[in-house]
Amino acid sequence: MKIVIVGYDKMFSNLITGVLDSGHKIVGVFRHERVLFSSFLLFFKDIFAPSKDLSFIKSYNLREIKARSVNSVKFRNEILKLNPDIILVGSWSEKFKKPIINLPKIGTINCHPSLLPKYRGPNPYMRVIMNGETETGVTFHLMDENLDTGPILWQKKINIQQGFNGDTGESLKNKCCNLARSGICELLTAMNDEMIIPINQNEKDATYYSQISEKDILIDFEKSSVQINALIRALTPWQPAYIAHKKSFLQVGEIKFFENNTSVKTPATVVKKSKNALWITTGDNKIAKISKLKLFGKFGQLFTPLYLRFMVHAGDFCK
Repeated sequence: MKIVIVGYDKMFSNLITGVLDSGHKIVGVFRHERVLFSSFLLFFKDIFAPSKDLSFIKSYNLREIKARSVNSVKFRNEILKLNPDIILVGSWSEKFKKPIINLPKIGTINCHPSLLPKYRGPNPYMRVIMNGETETGVTFHLMDENLDTGPILWQKKINIQQGFNGDTGESLKNKCCNLARSGICELLTAMNDEMIIPINQNEKDATYYSQISEKDILIDFEKSSVQINALIRALTPWQPAYIAHKKSFLQVGEIKFFENNTSVKTPATVVKKSKNALWITTGDNKIAKISKLKLFGKFGQLFTPLYLRFMVHAGDFCK
């Protein structure tokens, strides 16, 4: 089969290697940088600061589709020339329109890193850890005009290691991308050898989570130490968590948990402070030691010691 691959980062590279492992032909690739940057800027970026995606494409001598959007006339014309059996999508920010979805002879297939219909939407790596899930997975499904709703072709589970030394967002992403590589190889081989019957998603089980918001990255100290730790791990390494103190926000560098041997039992209470750390009670009567703090703002690093010294006091609430 002839395949065009659309995507970026680790999912993109793993789908490329997975298709090559299967013995099928990649007739074109479309990287996300062509959507993010103008042709002029990308020209110089590719010379002076080439991305991992570009280096990977060149290492396999793959034909690159040069368009500004998957829904553009230029992309459509390129697909018509290449005449692929499948467009394979792995991580993308644009919503595909129906005329593009219907172009390949077999279909447009999306690789989504969750057990659909659960955790539709962006950032499932983060969301499943935040919510304390013990398993997730990878789903290959036919694309339709909605987000992550098309019939399922292949799906497999992955265990999530929870606990204080459990998976981070990055480690879980690596697991999912590695599974995607073997998964697409398995799916394409099965499509060659047998008839694959798409299975409609059960809308009763569907969940959708939007982009991570400012609210999501604030630590709620009324929650347990386990839940707070899950939030930190989920955001690692892409996004720091923050503490809300009065009208200011402090970026968290490191966090450790200890038994609460103080007389303070109310969650979210500052029980101790130092030059660069705070000790705050949690919802399960533990104490979180938060160190390497940085005051949010342009000159946050400079003013953090002064802020901790004069503005934070034992007994303050961090909500």
